[in-house]
Amino acid sequence: MEMRWFLSKIQDDFRGGKINLEKTQRLLEKLDIRCSYIHVKQIFKDNDRLKKGRITIEEFRAIYRIITHREEIVEIFNAYSENRKILLENNLVQFLTQEQYIAEMSKTIAFEIIQKYEPIEEVRKARQMSFEGFARYMDSRECLLFKNECRKVYQDMTHPLNDYFISSSHNTYLVSDQLVGPSDLWGYVSALVKGCRCLEIDCWDGAQNEPVVYHGYTLTSKLLFKTVIQAIHKYAFMTSDYPVVLSLENHCSPAQQEIMADILQTTFGESLLSDMLADFPDTLPSPEALKFKVLVKNKKIGTLKETHERKGSDKRGDNQDKETGVKKLSGVMLFKKKKTRKLKIALALSDLVIYTKAEKFKSFQHSRLYQQFNENNSIGETQARKLSKLRVHEFIFHTKKFITRIYPKATRADSSNFNPQEFWNIGCQMVALNFQTPGLPMDLQNGKFLDNGGSGYILKPHFLRESESYFNPSDIKESMPITLTIRLISGIQLPLTHSSSNKGDTLVIIEVFGVPNDQMKQQTRVIKKNAFSPRWNETFTFIIHVPELALIRFVVESQGLIAGNEFLGQYTLPLLCMNKGYRRVPLFSRMGESLEPASLFVYVWYVR
Repeated sequence: MEMRWFLSKIQDDFRGGKINLEKTQRLLEKLDIRCSYIHVKQIFKDNDRLKKGRITIEEFRAIYRIITHREEIVEIFNAYSENRKILLENNLVQFLTQEQYIAEMSKTIAFEIIQKYEPIEEVRKARQMSFEGFARYMDSRECLLFKNECRKVYQDMTHPLNDYFISSSHNTYLVSDQLVGPSDLWGYVSALVKGCRCLEIDCWDGAQNEPVVYHGYTLTSKLLFKTVIQAIHKYAFMTSDYPVVLSLENHCSPAQQEIMADILQTTFGESLLSDMLADFPDTLPSPEALKFKVLVKNKKIGTLKETHERKGSDKRGDNQDKETGVKKLSGVMLFKKKKTRKLKIALALSDLVIYTKAEKFKSFQHSRLYQQFNENNSIGETQARKLSKLRVHEFIFHTKKFITRIYPKATRADSSNFNPQEFWNIGCQMVALNFQTPGLPMDLQNGKFLDNGGSGYILKPHFLRESESYFNPSDIKESMPITLTIRLISGIQLPLTHSSSNKGDTLVIIEVFGVPNDQMKQQTRVIKKNAFSPRWNETFTFIIHVPELALIRFVVESQGLIAGNEFLGQYTLPLLCMNKGYRRVPLFSRMGESLEPASLFVYVWYVR
């Protein structure tokens, strides 16, 4: 029956005789088989008996079976099939209940899966599933490791802003290093597309009364403030409906600040939050209440009440005599000697700052006594790390009340990043990273913010929100640990970077990131000369004490004895977004691009 179906699908393509590699690839795609060209090329070469670059229908069938009839899938199918040829509807229900942990299982769900994935019409009509259909189902999105429920916004979005982790970027305008690299609108566009909700804009006086964006006192190129704002306006709510915060690193004169205020108002219009919301006069609003709103983060003159009273009045030129609007400008000396000067805040720009007033951090005690609900602090990673070690309880108490932004230290001229996990562990809302720099920190960032529909807002765990909690990430007193078991079964068409053959020596590392006690790394043995379908069948167990903060990262490497191991791909996700059962782990490149169909095949089980 399967043979009949298979021949009916492909025989027309062989009417003219043999087919070449390109036609083989197209025919596999026509059969809904996802495959990487580099692997098909190698398998084609191995099965082309005459070595003339053209294959027969029988040789094509051999290639098809190599790609689709993976041993590990055949074994699962045979375990549930009564005759090793067909899964009856009841058999499929049994598999989905016992192995895939589908709690509310019904024959309707099984029937829908059969209708969607079974390619052989007579089998489909009999409400049964052939191996062809089962293999397609196991390779589908429904069997991915990441839970479908986490793909949409499912968390309570009515808490105040300070109760959320907020996806944040640092020096968003840079696309390479901090000293001589180009500034590019793409920095803003790509960050917004990735769900970033807090963008940094470094503003300086420009020629012809046009404020510019660049990394001051360096040789980085310049962008017009106006074009940056226009780009943000275009992409702000493409990925997420929730508020975007523009963190202004403001070095402009009052005159050019007024131009900035004008640009912000004319570009964003009603989307720009320029007054208190009636329901939130003295508390931070929720992401829900601020949907489709743009918030300006900058220094501010006076109170929110005074801002409200000035609504609608002409504020131009009204900034010279406000002593409260004076601040000392500080920054990093990189190329030129820089004078410390006083910078005045233009009232027109100041009045656009509502719930995100930038306030210099002095001490936790000072904040406890004087900091207002709408004031937030930016703290450099070095100071933040020191405080997290010496004053962890005070730090967590602070982040429960006030939005706290952590940014990379000035010496990271190469745009490298710190590990954001240590600051999420203490409840810091805006952990700002250089989005343009690939590597572990950005893998953790991308993995964490996959959750809650990729909206860029994730509700912090209750112990980082509730005032009566005395959580300390380095000293977990009470916890309900999760025992996580991962059986790493196999690899599927693993990526190859510097080789045209599929004979790489491959291994997988599984890492846990979370509170210090949960940090752990385990790795498989090396499978020699097989990147197409390596099989490990190794089981790893992790005890995770604070699952609400834990991220799991899978890294695939090719063993290199002289130059060290070569990175092939990775996937990171929150532990609590992991499905149980037989699952496919998609892989992403160092730059965060999908490497489909390259993936890992695992069996996951956990219990609390």
